[in-house]
Amino acid sequence: MRNLFAAIAALLLAAPAAAQPVATFPWFSYSGRDASDDVPAKPGDYRNPILKGFYPDPSVTRVGDDFYLVHSTFSWFPGIPVFHSRDLVHWTQIGNAIDRPNQLDFKQLGLSRGVFAPSIQAKDGLFYILNTCVDCGGNFLITARNPAGPWSDPVWLPDLEGGIDPSLFFDDDGRSWMVNNGAPEGKPLYEGHRAIWVQEFDRKTLKTFGPRTVLVNGGIDLSKKPIWIEGPHIFRKDGWYYLSCAEGGTAEGHSQVILRSKSVTGPYVAWEGNPILTQRDLPRDRANPITSAGHAQLVTTPDGKWWATFLAVRPYAGDFYTTGRETFLLPVSWREGWPRILPPATPIPWTHARPALPQGTAPVPTAGGFSVHDDFGRAKLPPYWMMLRNPRSAWYRTGATGLALTARAVGLGDNGNPSFLARRQQHMNAVAETVLQFAPEKDGDRAGLVALQNDDYWFFLGVKRVGGRDMLVLDQRDGPSSPRLGKTLSLIARPAATALHLRVETQGRHYVFSYAVPGGRHLAWHQLVTVDTDSLTTKVAGGFVGSVFGVFAGRGE
Repeated sequence: MRNLFAAIAALLLAAPAAAQPVATFPWFSYSGRDASDDVPAKPGDYRNPILKGFYPDPSVTRVGDDFYLVHSTFSWFPGIPVFHSRDLVHWTQIGNAIDRPNQLDFKQLGLSRGVFAPSIQAKDGLFYILNTCVDCGGNFLITARNPAGPWSDPVWLPDLEGGIDPSLFFDDDGRSWMVNNGAPEGKPLYEGHRAIWVQEFDRKTLKTFGPRTVLVNGGIDLSKKPIWIEGPHIFRKDGWYYLSCAEGGTAEGHSQVILRSKSVTGPYVAWEGNPILTQRDLPRDRANPITSAGHAQLVTTPDGKWWATFLAVRPYAGDFYTTGRETFLLPVSWREGWPRILPPATPIPWTHARPALPQGTAPVPTAGGFSVHDDFGRAKLPPYWMMLRNPRSAWYRTGATGLALTARAVGLGDNGNPSFLARRQQHMNAVAETVLQFAPEKDGDRAGLVALQNDDYWFFLGVKRVGGRDMLVLDQRDGPSSPRLGKTLSLIARPAATALHLRVETQGRHYVFSYAVPGGRHLAWHQLVTVDTDSLTTKVAGGFVGSVFGVFAGRGE
């Protein structure tokens, strides 16, 4: 089945001219560089994070010499990006597992609902992604012969009702097991009291069967009231079954713990040196911190070495960050039968020696300082561009003139599917620029550049018809009680030009919004407004997503 983006583009190109006004963006550029990107690196080192920006809950697997990686996308569409690598450092996005509107329905869910932490495994030439569509169906699996897709429609897993974070383990005896987070037996003892369950899985029928067994109740030490044991993965080494889990929630108390057993169904004993990864035991006021580390998955390289991908965040101050939860990589050491990612009170390093694998490349950079320019000249969008929830109609097209968005009466604050396409903010210090060509027809028609965290927290810089006049505006929505269409922070007469350059620059704790009129050898940028970025952080806006930059077109109501 064709990729959704290509199908929508074909529909739009074949359709007659729409009655609604159309906004055209000939190109979109993004560039960023942070202080950590200038940390000295030795020849042969890689830089953390290996995937910058909103790439949370990484799950990695290896098939031969190839590694595959997937992430959470919640209510963004297309969902669950699939990456490929040969060296664990350079990653190329080869598709999105949820790329057809009829696979899952994100309805009008909040942006941090939808698809939570996926896991990816492979067996006998078949790839499996297990996931939870929170508030939109429950736990499911999808399969593919080619990890680039197409992926199947969901197969639902009713035995896992009420749980999240399912993953598969294929044992040496041919049996398969599904492990997941779920409610504990009986009444929870406290907020965040969860359990890890296991049940056998039939690869022929794609169903779980037999008894469900609790492997971990609460965490590694129930007497200390551990919270949110989740993200479980089982693997086997030297006759032991190891159970690796995240514990402590996804904020600054996040960690990774390890247990082991001689039987896949337990009992599992926790390592006395837990956790095997955390940053919560470091001073909060340390310089240039990385925090909230956890949700790790261990993987071996072809030469038998062990590595782990995991999530962590890079705050610009305190617990404030706009770049979301990102993907990091570190080696795993083994001692006396137990794995460890980092010793206690050890900061995650910004650079590290690469795995001893042939060095790869990535056509679109994901680590360090970089620039990406999109001219939208192909029949489909690059796979890292996303929209809010499932599309219900064809409202954009790509081509020789760039990206065209049909202005519709669906706004950024409507918990719907507006004419909005975005890419991730991947640096604390970054610049996003585009050119807008747009002619409003009635009051409220608007199009331009957007910085967004979710439906309740965003900034819009663009052209808008106000009181019969075309104006250049900066609108903001800063919470659910804020006006749905935002409040105006700046309003000036539209410059006399058919096209306008628009720019948002993030400088740690500030966004700077500017515009320029084409003409001359050099653009003369006019700064419109400088605002705090705090409203677009998880600390303020809540949820599990990171901020994005994108383009939007809306119709007056």
